[in-house]
Amino acid sequence: MMLLESSLHPAKMAMSNILGMFLFMEMLASGFRFGVDGLSMDYYFMSCPFAEQIVKNTVARALQADPTLAAGLVRMHFHDCFIEGCDGSILIDSTKDNTAEKDSPANLSLRGYEVIDDAKEELENQCPGIVSCADILAMAARDAVFWTGGPVYDIPKGRKDGRRSKIEDTINLPFPTFNASELIRQFGQHGFSAQEMVALSGAHTLGVARCASFKNRLNGGDPSVDSEFAKTMSKTCSGGDNAEQPFDPTRNTFDNFYYNALQRKSGLLFSDQTLFTSPRTRAIVNGYAFNQAMFFFDFQQAMLKMSMLDVKEGSKGEVRESCRKIN
Repeated sequence: MMLLESSLHPAKMAMSNILGMFLFMEMLASGFRFGVDGLSMDYYFMSCPFAEQIVKNTVARALQADPTLAAGLVRMHFHDCFIEGCDGSILIDSTKDNTAEKDSPANLSLRGYEVIDDAKEELENQCPGIVSCADILAMAARDAVFWTGGPVYDIPKGRKDGRRSKIEDTINLPFPTFNASELIRQFGQHGFSAQEMVALSGAHTLGVARCASFKNRLNGGDPSVDSEFAKTMSKTCSGGDNAEQPFDPTRNTFDNFYYNALQRKSGLLFSDQTLFTSPRTRAIVNGYAFNQAMFFFDFQQAMLKMSMLDVKEGSKGEVRESCRKIN
């Protein structure tokens, strides 16, 4: 059989080449099917073909120098999308007339702004006025997940940058004191199921939280905390409100250890541990703790969905020259 197949290979190769060309043309067509301003996987294919690689290289350089920035980039993308949609509003600096989102108490621990600035500067040199800050942030978060060992996923591009960034809007971010019902309700307002909410919470497999976010759980304030883990938390908090504690033992690796920690009653924030405490979400936590591949799959699907929240298209937004200020 193998000899027969090999004897036909010139004809097969010709047909394969023809099919390959049709497939390539179909990919091009699908990339632009949404029109000039619509989102697509190949949005920058003609206008800035190296956009993805520039962002990827910038993120890789930054994370090689400081692996802890991965958590900052993923969290920044989340905090961007939940306020005014994925429009880069989190990147805007405050002015004397306006206090921006990034100066909200909920965002003071965000890090990685300089990574976005570096990518933007290189992109402006290569293709000025083409690649939005919102897209750079979405791509950087995706690349940070992959760099730390998480799932590979792609996102459509073509988001425009928003023109509004106000501190009062950050009231719509989830609080670390939320219980499972409150989390389900708030994520539900953005179109996410309880399963998707628990999957997105798994981003806490990266990074740390400050004592100010969990000290209320100490001294008998939360019976859902394991007694030994409470001692660890107390020791951290002896360093003050800004002292940091990792969410799980592998703070710079994307894995399912976060869910294992919840099973051990070692979730750092109340909003983490409640996912295991609550009967509504416990089975989902157990599933992800047992099956990392399932968590990875659900996480990438949820991140794709989140990256498309209330995106600005066409004249509803702009491509900022600097990510830190409106044009």
